[in-house]
Amino acid sequence: MKKNKDNRRQFLKNTSLSLLSVAVFPTMAESKNSVLTCEQSTEDAYGQGPFYTANAPTIQNNQLADVNEVGTRIIISGQVYNLECSEVIPNTEIDIWHANDLGSYDTSGFNLRGKTYSNAQGFYIFETIKPGLYLNGSTYRPSHIHFKITPPGFNTLITQLYFEGDPYIPTDAAASNTNGTFDATDRIIPLILNSNGELEGVWDIIINGN
Repeated sequence: MKKNKDNRRQFLKNTSLSLLSVAVFPTMAESKNSVLTCEQSTEDAYGQGPFYTANAPTIQNNQLADVNEVGTRIIISGQVYNLECSEVIPNTEIDIWHANDLGSYDTSGFNLRGKTYSNAQGFYIFETIKPGLYLNGSTYRPSHIHFKITPPGFNTLITQLYFEGDPYIPTDAAASNTNGTFDATDRIIPLILNSNGELEGVWDIIINGN
């Protein structure tokens, strides 16, 4: 597991996904054994939500959040696999958006919005901030990141990622769903402090694709 973390951190700081060589990352077998359960990634019950903006730009240098963005920095990474977890899926488009530290979305531009792509080994990675909370009716939504995930030639998965320990998960209709089409169980991940003082989360995406 340490090898996974070191490689992802080195990747984020020194290179872009499109230029990676096979040697940069551990083998697919190592990654699958350490973090993968091979359960198909599910839709989120709230779907796309009201704050999506089309045509977001491609993320530069794996930075979704500008270096001056206020908030707790986090690194999210993983691999994209087919439904059998027998192959990785390169060139998967991953469209990402989320609220800022105060729980507000940029609705006039593309702050905290962007696209990245899985590389030849199926890896993706981006650095951002932990999204802030906002009211959904009378209760707060838990901190979450939106994803639209599109493998080449296959259907798009629209979903959301949540974080372990968030006190608002139990009262959120989408994040607390534990069965069926919208089961969020495998989309609630831990954020772990690494040796550099950075919070890292790993989320492997299991989706229909070649």
